Amino acid sequence: MSAPMTEPAKVDGAAVPQQRSARKAPPRPGDKRTEGMALNVFSHGFLALWAILIVLPLLWLVLSSFKTDAQIGGSALSWPSHWHFDVFVRAWNKGIGDYFANTLIVLVFSVPLTMLLGAMAAYVLARYEFPGNRLIYYFFVGGAMFPVFLALVPLFFMVRRLDMLNTYQGLILVYVAYSLPFTVFFMHSFFRTLPTAVFEAAVLDGASHTRTFFQVMLPMAKPGLLSVGIFNVLGQWNQYILPSVLMQPPTSSDPERYVLTQGLIQLQQQQGYASDLPVLFAGVTIAMIPMLIVYLSFQRQVQAGLTSATLK
Repeated sequence: MSAPMTEPAKVDGAAVPQQRSARKAPPRPGDKRTEGMALNVFSHGFLALWAILIVLPLLWLVLSSFKTDAQIGGSALSWPSHWHFDVFVRAWNKGIGDYFANTLIVLVFSVPLTMLLGAMAAYVLARYEFPGNRLIYYFFVGGAMFPVFLALVPLFFMVRRLDMLNTYQGLILVYVAYSLPFTVFFMHSFFRTLPTAVFEAAVLDGASHTRTFFQVMLPMAKPGLLSVGIFNVLGQWNQYILPSVLMQPPTSSDPERYVLTQGLIQLQQQQGYASDLPVLFAGVTIAMIPMLIVYLSFQRQVQAGLTSATLK
């Protein structure tokens, strides 16, 4: 169909035809829209490749739990011939259950204690001015950049002097100490973004500093607490260096209190020549599933907590 003609305009009684409206030109090679489309295609392609590189190893790990030793050794890409869930029961009975319980005992105390102490220290450093404030803050920031393995030897002798080797309380205190720097650094930035008017209103109403923190400021910092809490759970759950040094029984008569990361290595060493690879894969799957559930359940809250400091 032809484009409709416009009414001619009259100038001094003479009709002067108006030009038709120009059509939109196709995007040129250097147009910003073309560049934006190319950038979107590249970014989405990169994210899809990244997702494949993450999902495929996890899928291979779970599928290998249902295979036999012959199938695992034959082809890594083969599909399990039989879906037997008894391999997870065998892995649980071979020690994964005890290692799982030990890890839960440590995290139930270490993560809340880390969040409480870290939030209190970050709140004071962010909302109060006093001599040495910046020095203490940079002390925490420096602790976040300190590698763990550089302090293993003095840490071992310190914990042994306190008679806390191979104890839950010793590992809990060390976890808290090494998780505090990042927690204080993250929550310090978050507390500085909270509105000052709410804090001043609570003070004018006669609330004490303790009540203002626990009943006013801490609930407002819930997104940040949830985000850094997830990171602390993931970091402490997957920790291997610290428990491998501090949770070794001093003598053969002392009980073993291995956590999951230690237990998986111990399970591999116990197999010797009589390898049972499906049990090992099942143990890794059991250790992996709780963290996947935690992250997938709170991923939106984690993203909101990470971006809220920059949006406020």
